[in-house]
Amino acid sequence: MLNPEFLLSFLFASFIIAIAPGPSNAFLMAQTFTHGKTAGMQSAFGFALGGIVHTIFAVIGLSAILKASETAYTTVQYLGAGYLAYLGVMTFKATLSKTNQDTQQGTDDLSQPNKNVTIQAMMTEVLNPKVALFFIAFIPQFVDTSLDTSTTVQLALFGLLYPILAFPVDCVYVYGGDKIASYFRAHPQAPIWIDRVSAAIFVALAVNLLL
Repeated sequence: MLNPEFLLSFLFASFIIAIAPGPSNAFLMAQTFTHGKTAGMQSAFGFALGGIVHTIFAVIGLSAILKASETAYTTVQYLGAGYLAYLGVMTFKATLSKTNQDTQQGTDDLSQPNKNVTIQAMMTEVLNPKVALFFIAFIPQFVDTSLDTSTTVQLALFGLLYPILAFPVDCVYVYGGDKIASYFRAHPQAPIWIDRVSAAIFVALAVNLLL
C-alpha cells in the first residue's frame, strides 16, 4: 500500500521532527507545569487530534488555499496568535487572584482533569498555518505515484501516521516536564511563578507565530 523505502524515510524524518523542541513542546511543558501531568497528556492528545484535522484539510485541499492565498494565511495566523495570547493573559490573570491558601489548594487539584486543555491544544494546532504548510510540503515528498494506491490514500495514511508517531514523543516531554515541575511544586510560592512562566510561554508562542 505504501512504498517501504519511502515509509522508512518518512518515519525517520518524522521522529527527528517530533523530538526537536518547538512551539508544541513548549505548549505541552507549559500545561504540564501549570496543571500537572494529566493536563500535559490531554494536550498531547489535543495535538494529535489537530494533526488529524490537518491531514483532512491537506487531503481535501483546504491547506492548499493557505499556501496560495496570503490573505487566508494571514487571517489564520492572526487567529492562532490571538488565541495563544488569550491563553497567556488568562493564565497570568488567574495568578493575580491566588493567595497562599489558593496556591496549596491548586497544588492539590493538579490531578483533576481539565476538559478544556485538549480543545485548547487542538485549536492551537489547527490555527497554526505553519503546521498546515508543513503537511502540504512534507508529506507529499513520500508519495509514490507508481503504486496502485491512489495519491489521496497515501497522503491520508502518511498524514495520520505523523500524529500517531508524535504522540508518544510528546508523552515523554510531558513525563519529563512533570518530574521537573514536581520539585518546584514542593515550595509554597512555586505554583504561582510556574503559572506566570507558563503565561509568558503562551505569549511568546503567539509572538513566534506572528514572526
